[in-house]
Amino acid sequence: MYPYLRLFLHAARARRAPRMEPLATFHSSLICWPWDIDPWKELNNGRTLTLYDLGRIPLALRSGLVSVLERRGWGLTVAGTAIRYRRRVRMFDRLDLYSRVIGWDHRFVYIEQSLWKRTSGECASQAILRTAAVGRDGIVPPAEIMKEFDPKLVQPELPDWVRAWIAAEDQRPWPPRRD
Repeated sequence: MYPYLRLFLHAARARRAPRMEPLATFHSSLICWPWDIDPWKELNNGRTLTLYDLGRIPLALRSGLVSVLERRGWGLTVAGTAIRYRRRVRMFDRLDLYSRVIGWDHRFVYIEQSLWKRTSGECASQAILRTAAVGRDGIVPPAEIMKEFDPKLVQPELPDWVRAWIAAEDQRPWPPRRD
């Protein structure tokens, strides 16, 4: 089940916190609870992506993006993800979650997120997400979002590794084969 209570608590904290710069890094603290684990008593890989939601949504709230989306009747969606799992997260481990917008292109906004084990300081996982605002007519170009959001915001150059991922995704066939 989706952790709506956790999302509500993280969102409520974000709404009360001071506004942050659009390209600043958002930090939150989490605990790996019993309902987050898989049969091997570690953080479930699917739940990891759900925990990343608990960083992206408050990031959008604190930066003021949610206000723009609500005003224009737009929603948010994830259009692709690449994730690395490097350290096991066990039940009751305390985690630090970092989320930041690293840039955008003509179609998508790219967000980097990482989970760090508080006791060892090791990075447990890191993800890059391709996200989009969507309206009645489909994907809203990031340039339109940024004009509405913060017209003075300078588009950062995407890192080489992100551009390589985008190029790799462009090579991937869609729809996939079913046989």
